[in-house]
Amino acid sequence: MTNSIEFLTELEAVIRSRRATASDSSYTRTLFERGTAYIAQKVGEEGVELAIAAVQGDKARTVSEAADLVYHLLVLLEVSDLALADVATELAARHR
Repeated sequence: MTNSIEFLTELEAVIRSRRATASDSSYTRTLFERGTAYIAQKVGEEGVELAIAAVQGDKARTVSEAADLVYHLLVLLEVSDLALADVATELAARHR
């Protein structure tokens, strides 16, 4: 594993693999089993927790909550048959 932004690509691959492995008993697999609405709810919850941590000025908790949000976002993208690259493409298009 790496400490760089490239780790997100590795994490996407792990998430994709866990979605495809029915015998997997991981938290990620459980999210997929609970469905898109539940995953979307988790994204919302993590977003609120991140916002609260940032407003409180708690940097360590802000990083932790941001990590939770990004993870759940990647799961939501996967269940929607999308990838972080799709988001990057949209951001690049908006930047022009």
